[in-house]
Amino acid sequence: MRSPFVRVAYVLAFLAVAGYALVTLRGPRGIAALIDKQHQIQQLERQNLLLHQEIERRRERINRLIDNPTEQELEIRERLKLVQPHDKVYIIGQPDQAPAGK
Repeated sequence: MRSPFVRVAYVLAFLAVAGYALVTLRGPRGIAALIDKQHQIQQLERQNLLLHQEIERRRERINRLIDNPTEQELEIRERLKLVQPHDKVYIIGQPDQAPAGK
């Protein structure tokens, strides 16, 4: 007599576990959330790769500026708009107009 009761108990326990698993996997922390997290991880890995490439580019540029004084001078002149005493500067375009009331 115990044998059919034990089988029914096992079947009910299996159905309860299967139902719980189904509800859990379909819920907000289930498979959809897992897929979303994987997409976020892939996106962050791509951003990380781009940032590493940017860092490497900037390191190479810094090393070029350190090793090459001519390139250093050109960078300084470009950023600070500096000229040497023997340079000729040509201004192209309309000059800024002063306000008429002054």
